[in-house]
Amino acid sequence: MTIHGLNKLTLLDYPGFMGCTVFTGHCNMRCPFCHNAPLVLFPETQTELPAEEFFDFLRKRRGLLEGVCVTGGEPTLAPDLLSFLEKIKSLGYRIKLDTNGTNPSLLREAVAEGLLDYIAMDIKSSLPHYAAAVGIPDFCTDTVQESASFLMDADIPYEFRTTTVRGLHDAGIFSAIGGWLHGARAYYLQAFYPGEDLILNFQETKKELSTFTKGELNAFLALLAPYFNTVGLRGID
Repeated sequence: MTIHGLNKLTLLDYPGFMGCTVFTGHCNMRCPFCHNAPLVLFPETQTELPAEEFFDFLRKRRGLLEGVCVTGGEPTLAPDLLSFLEKIKSLGYRIKLDTNGTNPSLLREAVAEGLLDYIAMDIKSSLPHYAAAVGIPDFCTDTVQESASFLMDADIPYEFRTTTVRGLHDAGIFSAIGGWLHGARAYYLQAFYPGEDLILNFQETKKELSTFTKGELNAFLALLAPYFNTVGLRGID
């Protein structure tokens, strides 16, 4: 497993548990609002953390940390992800996986083998608007829909979440997402914040993207509430 970063302590990335966050490289999407452009576009230029050094860290933190959040990039692109999760599990940690949902077969296998305790799946937009949100013309949403359906039927804690971006999202899009994922366990809206490492900054076609106000996000939440068991805001002061 190629590890490109480690946040040694987080109280936010794994809801309800004190954990750490490990970052993988590469992604099969090009979301203009993504704040991890170096990991997505130029992972080979990023510093690598030897896997054994990471596992030494976990061994020393047993009894102090409870969970590991595996994020990216897109972790499910790593060919050795399952064996990586197995080794984390063998040390007694809970595992949360962040994913864009494009590898439903791996999600099924990881859940079947008991390697995951929580899955957070990014929902980029409503289905007709997915291509614009992920920065890939003619993007096919079949795998995303399959992963979402699997999570809604699986016996594992999960959440859906959307990074909200003015210029890509609006009330109509959130209504459509609610209709698509009606009955899901939990759905969270996350705030977008501009930064130097956005993929947008490396794209030839520039979009005008900005942040919604807290009032606007609360209005979206009110619209979404009838569709989900739990809704909430993340990353809002």
